[in-house]
Amino acid sequence: MKLPQTSAIFTRMNTEDMSLFVEVAQHRSFATVAKLRNIDPSSVSRAISALETTLAVRLFHRTTRSMSLTEAGEHYLARAVPVLEELERMHHDVKDADATPKGTLRITASATFGETQIVPLLPRFKLRYPSLKLECFFTDANVDLVTDRIDLAIRLAPSIEGDVVVSKLMDTHYRVVASPEYLKHHGSLNTPEDLRNHQCVLFTLKNYQSHWLFKNEKGEIKKMPVSGEVALSPAGSVKRAALCGTGPALLPHWLVDSEISSGALVHCIPDWQVSANTFDTAAWLVYPSRHFLPNKVRVLIDFLKENMSQAPT
Repeated sequence: MKLPQTSAIFTRMNTEDMSLFVEVAQHRSFATVAKLRNIDPSSVSRAISALETTLAVRLFHRTTRSMSLTEAGEHYLARAVPVLEELERMHHDVKDADATPKGTLRITASATFGETQIVPLLPRFKLRYPSLKLECFFTDANVDLVTDRIDLAIRLAPSIEGDVVVSKLMDTHYRVVASPEYLKHHGSLNTPEDLRNHQCVLFTLKNYQSHWLFKNEKGEIKKMPVSGEVALSPAGSVKRAALCGTGPALLPHWLVDSEISSGALVHCIPDWQVSANTFDTAAWLVYPSRHFLPNKVRVLIDFLKENMSQAPT
C-alpha cells in the first residue's frame, strides 16, 4: 500500500510539542504545565518556541504577568485539539481493542457519597477489572478535572455546567428523617407545619439552613422556614446527629433509606416531596470534554450505572 505523502512542515512537527501547546493554552502557564508533567519549565518554553518556529507564527502573547493566545494561537488550538484526540483514539483502538482495561483511574465524589456509595462497590469492581488501579478523592471541595487529572467525577446537583461531558447516574430524592427516640420525646412530625415545633439538624450549605420546600401530589409547594442550633458537614455527620436524636434532618435517599427500612430512622412527612431548593436534582457522571472516552473510564461508567439503580420517589 502506498502511503500518502506528508508535508515537510508536518514531518518536522513533534506531536508532543502540540500536546504541550494545548495544555499551556488551557492553563495559561508554563510553570503549571511543567509541574503537572514533572519537567523543567524551560523545557515547556523551548517546546512552544520550537512549535512557533516551525509554524512561523506567534502562538502566545507573553508578559511577565500574563499569557494569552494570539489570533493564530486560537485558530491552531481549535484544530490541534481534534487532531490530538484522533491520534489518541487511533492508538487506543489499535492497542486496547481486545485488551483488558488497565492503568490508573482517578475519580472524585463528595465525601459522604464516596464513602457510602462508591467504597462498598470497590471489591466487586476490582474483582471484575483486576488490572485497574483506583485513586479516589472523596472531598466536598470542587476538584478541577483538568488540573488534577481526574478521569471521572460524580457531582450532586440540579444540573452541571461547563466544558465537560455529563451523564445522569441517578435521580436524588430527599427525606425528612428523625430517630424514634427523638420523636418520642419531642412530638410528632407528620406535616410541613409541624417543623415549627422542632429544632432541626442543619447542613452547612446556605440553601439548606433557612427553609425547606414541600410539594404534595397536586403539585402545590410550601416553603417552610426551619431553624436549628446545630449545623454540620459533611452529610454523613448530619445523618449521625439524626441517629443520635439531635433532631430532624433533611438527607438524600441514598444515605438514609437503609436506616428507614431498619427502623433506626423514621421517614417523617412521607406524603410530601421535600427538598432544600429544587426538586430536580441528581447524581451526575462528569468527565473532561473530549470525543474519545478511554476504555477504563467507559467500563467504570457502565459498572456504576449497572449497580446504582434509580431512586424510589
